[in-house]
Amino acid sequence: MPHRPAIASMSLGQACVHNLSQKLDQAQKYGFKGIELFYEDLETYAIINEGGNAPQDLIEAARSIRQLCDNREITIIGLQPFMHYEGLWDRDEHARRIEQLKLWFHLAKILGTNLIQIASGFLGESELNGDLNVIVNDLREAAELGMMEEPAINLSYESLAWGTYSDTWEHSWTIVEQVGMPNFGICLDTFNIAARVYADPTTRTGRTPNAEADIKASIKRLVQTVDVSKIFFVQLVDAERLSIPLIQGHEFFVEGQPARMSWSRNCRLFYGEQEFGAYLPIRDIAHAILKELGYQGWVSAELFNRLMSSPDQNVPEQLARRGALSWKKLVNDLDLQVV
Repeated sequence: MPHRPAIASMSLGQACVHNLSQKLDQAQKYGFKGIELFYEDLETYAIINEGGNAPQDLIEAARSIRQLCDNREITIIGLQPFMHYEGLWDRDEHARRIEQLKLWFHLAKILGTNLIQIASGFLGESELNGDLNVIVNDLREAAELGMMEEPAINLSYESLAWGTYSDTWEHSWTIVEQVGMPNFGICLDTFNIAARVYADPTTRTGRTPNAEADIKASIKRLVQTVDVSKIFFVQLVDAERLSIPLIQGHEFFVEGQPARMSWSRNCRLFYGEQEFGAYLPIRDIAHAILKELGYQGWVSAELFNRLMSSPDQNVPEQLARRGALSWKKLVNDLDLQVV
């Protein structure tokens, strides 16, 4: 299966700012074959069109969104992010999250996808247990429930660069291996890989002290370690180098929020957008995943950027156009086979 371009639905404008139909129109116009559907988009659509976010409202919204995508020949490649699940100290809350996951299984089927992304938790240590056995058992429980569905639901686990206990691709790969289920794989996000190993937005340079050597070693380990069949999908974006460190007093600083998370929410860029300040070694990471490992399948541009909060109705088209240009550059740079 050759590489196929997708774009995260939130990247065409935040859920509560821009209309989903408008965002899908722009995705179709600029040649995207698929989208990652954010739960926030689904919930917002349900509230606006069904009058609430109760399970039945969400189910009806999923049916409508599936039709919107079908009409535009856009595939929904996955529903995401299922968050703050694994390792919860509060086991009653764990049980509630399991029930929510079962609803997500139902929503995924209606949407026409068999993929749900789980992001590593970033709650405080008072809420999350860092015991690897607990984390693995929780995620295995989710995978086992997914295997009971017909057809089976796949779960793709991603380490966020600011995760409390899982913040590198190595952490997520260890968890995938220990869960040991056929429907439990990894999501490789070029931003999160680089943001943890190479980048530090709190520094003047925007880089960690040994950035070049550390990212080179990490990429080498990635190629040597990861089983390509367990890569369920890839997210590929860059980010902006800040002119001043993201510390207290910076416009993006949020008290109590990890700096990398604040940076991620405001400063992601599409691949190849050096004109906007992109500086991460995304080409090298992408080459490792798409060429050296030989991954084939969906490649999604999961962008978060402060521009998305603008009410300007031209934003969805502006971002879709930029995303399409980025994809063309990636295809040319890496000589990719696409459909």
